Amino acid sequence: MSEELAEMSCKMCVGATETMPVAQQQEMLAKIPNWEIVDNHHLQRRYKFKNFKQALAFVNQVGEVAETEKHHPDIYFTWGKVTIQIMTHSVDGLTEADFVLAAKLNRIS
Repeated sequence: MSEELAEMSCKMCVGATETMPVAQQQEMLAKIPNWEIVDNHHLQRRYKFKNFKQALAFVNQVGEVAETEKHHPDIYFTWGKVTIQIMTHSVDGLTEADFVLAAKLNRIS
């Protein structure tokens, strides 16, 4: 199921004014292993790496995917740890594009 999402493209939320309903968020969450929904507001995943260099390389890969998709997560990066938070800023919550991006990031983790 994650692969189906990963094959999609993040669609701009032009004109979108509402976030995804909570029930649909839960259905979509089942398709993206290792992610969690925080406060029905954003997706989050924490990663651990052996060292700074591996964490930095991962952050750079995330940046490449985000640029390609034109959908940019919040990235928190420290020695051996990376936390990714994804939401659609224009609606201050979750949309389908957030789940698509999470599925794409699962491919590189």
